[in-house]
Amino acid sequence: MTGRGAEAGRFTEYLEALGRAVGHCDRREPLRAYLTGLLLPGERKSVEPMAAKIDPRHVRARHQSMHHLVAEAPWDDRAVLNTAREWVLPQLERHGPVGAWVVDDTGIPKKGTHSVGVARQYCGPLGKPENCQVAVTVSLVNATLSLPCAYRLYLPETWARDRRRRRVAHVPSGIRFEPKWVMALAEIDRLLAADVPRAPVVADAGYGNVAAFRDGVRAHGLSYAVGVQADTSVWPPGQGPLGPAPWCGWGPHPRRLRRSAYHRPLAVAAFAARLPPTAWQRVRWREGTRGPMESRFAAVRVRAAHRDVKRTVPREVEWLLVEWPRGETTPTKYWLSTVPATVALDALVRLVKIRWRIERDFQELKDELGLDHYEGRGWRGFHHHGVLCIAAYAFLAAERARLSPPAPLAFLRPARVPRGFRPRGAATAS
Repeated sequence: MTGRGAEAGRFTEYLEALGRAVGHCDRREPLRAYLTGLLLPGERKSVEPMAAKIDPRHVRARHQSMHHLVAEAPWDDRAVLNTAREWVLPQLERHGPVGAWVVDDTGIPKKGTHSVGVARQYCGPLGKPENCQVAVTVSLVNATLSLPCAYRLYLPETWARDRRRRRVAHVPSGIRFEPKWVMALAEIDRLLAADVPRAPVVADAGYGNVAAFRDGVRAHGLSYAVGVQADTSVWPPGQGPLGPAPWCGWGPHPRRLRRSAYHRPLAVAAFAARLPPTAWQRVRWREGTRGPMESRFAAVRVRAAHRDVKRTVPREVEWLLVEWPRGETTPTKYWLSTVPATVALDALVRLVKIRWRIERDFQELKDELGLDHYEGRGWRGFHHHGVLCIAAYAFLAAERARLSPPAPLAFLRPARVPRGFRPRGAATAS
């Protein structure tokens, strides 16, 4: 079988697997059309332009069936994500074990206020607070391949309390306001239940600075390597909180740990500033488009000190990793990690820096596959469009991971129409 024929055969097999996930057989053809439209070149990946590319002679009918699939049909988006994950996982593991579960969120800027979950909140792509939707994600990552395996809309508290907006956007009654870190732990729970290969959880300071999130990851039996802010407090090596106060002879015996005016933890920024010059080493973690990516790092064994005066036993010792690039007056980034004490510094640096892969994933999902092009306003459509984009990306990722693919997805072609043919009902198609 030729390379193009093999690709086409695998795409058909993949569609059959996804078809079982979406259920009713009437959804199989709109599913094929939707994924094909996402994978074909085009500036806009909303439903009507894709329908015009897939079936220019019958744009209106094709648009209707594709729109019904994504906005109204009651299939389980998590089942589709599970199928995409199982399709990619063998190719990912051919190049090495799963290296990390990366927790993150991605923002989708929006002009209006009626799309589900839209609020003024921090938007990563814009780097500032803006009107947007935010989805919490968990991705499986190694040095060669990565794929989002969880994709859930964050529902701001203003939305969660607004019955009218919930009703119009068809937000399920069981959905309540949850912080992003709580949503992330729930998705980690689901991946564990699916027996996905375990790996350290990696996240930025938006998640890592929450001690409850770090504790939750530990409670799941996973290690972590997460960003924290400069004011996060730690006990230096060999130190920890004081033991319980002496019993005074009456009342219950004291059990909580203590601090004193002379025995207190340090902010990680203050602690890093005290490290000797010999603590810092230059580490190169990967080759970038503009040359090697490298910086200065120090790694020290510490205890996190968050609210330990409310505890009866000290927190366990873990790594504090600090980055201090040359030319900067102070360190720029901090991480806490519970990976084994025997880990090499360069391996720890590569782990915390592996998040670059998912940043690239979401850039391609938006720029090439239209993750942020959906024009509907409802809860179901948001998740259905998102996971179908991820499913399309999963096929791309698996094909790239194969040895020497011919021309990526060369078997996909827009439908041909006679010269001068003008499709009906395609006024907005491009």
